[in-house]
Amino acid sequence: MSADHILAIDQGTTSSRAVVYDRGLRPVGQAQVEVPPTYPQPGWVEHDPAQLIGSVVQVAADAVRDAGIETGRLAGIGITNQRETALIWDRATGRALSPAIVWQDRRTARFCEAQAEHEPWLSRRTGLVLDAYFSATKFAWLLENVPGARSRAETGELAAGTVDSWLIWHLSGGRVHATDITNASRTLLMDLRTGQWGNDLCDFFAIPPSLLPEIRPSSGFFAETANLAGLPNGLPILGVAGDQQASLAGQGCVAAGQAKCTYGTGAFLLLHTGGEVVESRSGLVSTAAAELAQGQPQYALEGSVFIAGAAVQWFRDGLKAIGAAPEIDTLYAQGRESSGILFVPALTGLGAPHWAPEARGTIFGLTRDTSLADLARATIEGVAFQVADLVDAMTRDLGRAPDELRVDGGMARSDPFLQFQADLMGITLRRSPQVESTALGAALLAGLAANLWPDAATALKAQGPAGTVFRPQRDPQWRDRALAAWRHAVETVKRHYPAPGSSDTVA
Repeated sequence: MSADHILAIDQGTTSSRAVVYDRGLRPVGQAQVEVPPTYPQPGWVEHDPAQLIGSVVQVAADAVRDAGIETGRLAGIGITNQRETALIWDRATGRALSPAIVWQDRRTARFCEAQAEHEPWLSRRTGLVLDAYFSATKFAWLLENVPGARSRAETGELAAGTVDSWLIWHLSGGRVHATDITNASRTLLMDLRTGQWGNDLCDFFAIPPSLLPEIRPSSGFFAETANLAGLPNGLPILGVAGDQQASLAGQGCVAAGQAKCTYGTGAFLLLHTGGEVVESRSGLVSTAAAELAQGQPQYALEGSVFIAGAAVQWFRDGLKAIGAAPEIDTLYAQGRESSGILFVPALTGLGAPHWAPEARGTIFGLTRDTSLADLARATIEGVAFQVADLVDAMTRDLGRAPDELRVDGGMARSDPFLQFQADLMGITLRRSPQVESTALGAALLAGLAANLWPDAATALKAQGPAGTVFRPQRDPQWRDRALAAWRHAVETVKRHYPAPGSSDTVA
């Protein structure tokens, strides 16, 4: 029996998925279960840690069953995960000390504002900005606010990590405490150029280095499964990457200059910069790309939009305007282009390139004849405008726009959305043949370590032809007018919700 399949686990913000891929990187079995976060108070976003691991074990077994293959056909496991979400747990019992603090959580924003003078130093070392988005401030909050956590951490009783480390720990029966370089690069604790935890960075956030996992390349051996229902013991975990770096690999962006955008809960634009760290001057961050071979660090420029698919979820669940997310396309088609409605979907603040955590979602242009269809159109277009801001920042950093943007994720299923996005940016979009390329990237990383293919190009070529292309259809004058109106709206929101201590006032 040939071990020629890969089980990819994709633990996301709102669901856990597992997909079984064959040697041609074609999905042959899959399963998914929702794991919605909770919102205990304004600005707080949490996950139940036990639900995260329980859902992963469930969907992994279900996906293998759906594929109809013997577990002996599995060459290994690839893991990809929501990034920056932070957990601390007991090394002896494996139980988390508290709910996981999700990447969208803003409870540490005040700390970041108070320490803003240190941001240039932190940015040079880590490639990131000092923002509540990243993991270090979350670890620090847990150590200070969970009773007994700091003293227990200092005596070595506790372990900390992002979701990948939590999964590796439990899938291996508590034997391995590890992370990959992409997840580590999102913590504000890793020196981007050395790929190691920085003792001075740990000191700044008052986090004992012994609390942190070992950093490893994204493709390679991590651990073996132990005592899991529905999966055999000894199945190797061979690939790990944060969801956006996994998507970058899954989209075939493994060389300098290639770019992708994933439209999930948020929207994440990454451009591969090869072996060079490119420091952004325009509000983006530098981050590690998936390391396909040990000793060959890879990097990317990234821009993160906090609310993308979550805006459609809000339209569905908050406004109760539709019964299912795809229905928004029908309303979009009925909305008026001339309505003048602009929605800045800053429901959890504004991410890159603005980094305005105090901002809140704001709708401009309401009149007596504004319809639900107009609001649907503004909701979808608000996501596209945010991503256009990222492309503009990337263009300023690099001196030129990407030739093409590869796209995937839930909103990438929408043709009208992608056409508007292409028109707004003035560049070609290419939809991935597999709209969910995050799990695909995790499978690629694991399959390379299992020697299923000699290199990434060979593996990705097996997928067949590329996906649908969306080319700009509007003229530059339309684009300039649309973007000018959007930027005026964003600046108005930022002035209306200034950072504490700011002298900004509403114009």
